[in-house]
Amino acid sequence: MTYYGVVNLNINERTIGSVDVWRCGVCKKIFCEEKQLGIEELTDIVGMPRIDSDAKWAVCVSKLQQGKDRWKLVKLKENGTIKFETVDEEIITLKIENFKIEDDQHWSFLIEDNVNKAIEI
Repeated sequence: MTYYGVVNLNINERTIGSVDVWRCGVCKKIFCEEKQLGIEELTDIVGMPRIDSDAKWAVCVSKLQQGKDRWKLVKLKENGTIKFETVDEEIITLKIENFKIEDDQHWSFLIEDNVNKAIEI
């Protein structure tokens, strides 16, 4: 596994978090790790998170939340739905079309298209 790059998440040009991107030298798949600034505790996942072969890493952005709660690293399939947990611990279902969340209050972008970029959320 080789470090591949980072996607920074900004609000008003200030970085509030990032996604570290790693790539397998053999299979070329990418793996991602969410980094919330100011949160030092270890994740409950040991090693690289798994992702299905038909899914892609993405960031889901909620227009309803503020600050660090505004985004979350997710795994999106090409079409279908995704269960998303809000800050209030409510589980909502979001529709996915062509690896993008289709919802009035949420939007998404793919990690693979934005490595080594800063995204204004």
